[in-house]
Amino acid sequence: MPRPTIGVAIGDKILDMRVMAEKNLVPPYFADFYLNPFMMAGRQAWSEVRERLQQYLSDSHPSSLSHRPDVVKEAIVEQKDVTMHLPAVIGDYTDFYASKEHATNVGSIWRSKENPLLPNWVHLPVGYHGRASTIIPSGQPVIRPCGQMLPKDADKPVFGPSKVLDFELEMASFVGGEFVAGDPVPLDQARDKIFGLVLMNDWTARDIQKWEYQPLGPFLGKSFATAISPWVVTLDALEPFRCTAPEQDPEPLPHLRHRGVDFPSYDIKLEVAVKLEADHSPETICRTNLRYMYWTIFQQLTHHASNGCLMRAGDLLGTGTISGKEKSSFGSLLELTWAGSEPLRFSNGQERKFLEDGDEVVMTGYAEKGPIRVGFGECRNVVQPSRVRGEPVV
Repeated sequence: MPRPTIGVAIGDKILDMRVMAEKNLVPPYFADFYLNPFMMAGRQAWSEVRERLQQYLSDSHPSSLSHRPDVVKEAIVEQKDVTMHLPAVIGDYTDFYASKEHATNVGSIWRSKENPLLPNWVHLPVGYHGRASTIIPSGQPVIRPCGQMLPKDADKPVFGPSKVLDFELEMASFVGGEFVAGDPVPLDQARDKIFGLVLMNDWTARDIQKWEYQPLGPFLGKSFATAISPWVVTLDALEPFRCTAPEQDPEPLPHLRHRGVDFPSYDIKLEVAVKLEADHSPETICRTNLRYMYWTIFQQLTHHASNGCLMRAGDLLGTGTISGKEKSSFGSLLELTWAGSEPLRFSNGQERKFLEDGDEVVMTGYAEKGPIRVGFGECRNVVQPSRVRGEPVV
């Protein structure tokens, strides 16, 4: 079986970084199977490698690979001919709940329209520790999970396959650099500790989640699968797309306050499409943007480390579901169908309240400004039937 290798996307092709390392054209980090050693190297190394790659890929530069047909022949492969893997060994995974619109919608559906947000929400980025072992790459099927749930009007729970399977449109930060246990990450240094971003689908079984989440939060309703796109887009590549973030009221405590930073977020357009059948084209059901997030990715990292928690290169921090103010920008079926009360209708006449077996969820994202466009690829997964057959049983 071929070994995993690190690659750089170049249109519909990939530059094999192991080959580049073997020829001493890039540092030896890239002889590894995963990005962790490079992630640990820090921002200066990240920027230097990016600059060197730009030189190799520029026809006008003396170091251009156009002068090295031997390297091109060995190091350039077609994307269609490869199998994508996770980009890093993910030691720890944390998911936040950082979209005010999403938190308000969920609170309105499950608790109270009058008081949808808990008092702490506007003071800190709420989060929970997830399960790194079930993070999967785009393309891997998602098996419908089983768990306990409380049927409508019932007074006792049942156990069985989830009937309310949902996606959550998110992005996620890969942490990089070196850390010391007990040391916080000041907000003005957080940018140097985030390597890059990926698309993320935090698959969720709403019926299992609703029954279990109080008082300690998500567990089996989320720990069965979290999918990410395989391509990591570095913050250096996203620099042209920095933008403002929503106003925070009340003003955060000093350690979470962006001081003198006009553009603490990123203008990244995100979409979700659902494919119902093998011969059916995916239909877009959601368009949103990372810039809508109330708590920025930097505030999330700073809050996470504020108690001295040791972060490690390759750790993954999910943003939480990204929703905007308009219904078309809601980042989950729970919101788009308002807990199933307003089903989505597709062009073939089918309706969906939540996902059925065989449905495929396709997430895409890109940033664009003038002639510059940076894509994140896809995060797509098909729902497969539960391995427990039949109706839920007591």
